[in-house]
Amino acid sequence: MRALREELEFELEEIAIDGSPELEARYRELIPVVEIDGEQVFTYYVHEDAFRRRLGAAQTGSVRPSL
Repeated sequence: MRALREELEFELEEIAIDGSPELEARYRELIPVVEIDGEQVFTYYVHEDAFRRRLGAAQTGSVRPSL
């Protein structure tokens, strides 16, 4: 994600779930989880090309393509 962030210049917020029972219960089995505009779009693995498409669609406000 850091390399993609440098390439595509998007804001990245990392949230540690340690110490939060609610977040641990919700995300423990899914890490890493990536959301774009509040929508969960990747779990376990982030495919770079698919991420570029999803981010591009979110930035232009167009309909998100299927993965």
